[in-house]
Amino acid sequence: MDNYPALNLFWTMLWLFLWILWFFLLFKVITDIFRSHDLSGWGKAGWTALVILLPYIGVLAYLIARGNSMGSRDRALAAQAEGEFQDYIRKAAGTEQQNAGPRHVDELARLADLKNSGAISEDEFRAAKAKLLA
Repeated sequence: MDNYPALNLFWTMLWLFLWILWFFLLFKVITDIFRSHDLSGWGKAGWTALVILLPYIGVLAYLIARGNSMGSRDRALAAQAEGEFQDYIRKAAGTEQQNAGPRHVDELARLADLKNSGAISEDEFRAAKAKLLA
């Protein structure tokens, strides 16, 4: 192998990639163990001990036994974070009950549609608009 430096570089990069991938998977499993609400304290301690003392067997056993629920917990956490983010945006934009601006815009659009369709006259439109904006 000493005659092929590019091959040595390839093998070094491959092993480095696999090593980083292994640590990512190990930390993902450990965080999932502690994030899981359906495991008791003893269950968490047992899985943690198995993953730390026998890492390859422990991670493989955890992925086989709890891999599906691991994905479900990830999706639930992402949905919760998205909901909290949307609530924050609504609160920051003031579209909750403190600010009636969006409702006024909808009402004005509805009034304009009624005026354009001939259901109300120009005078009725102006009166309703003045009442709405007052």
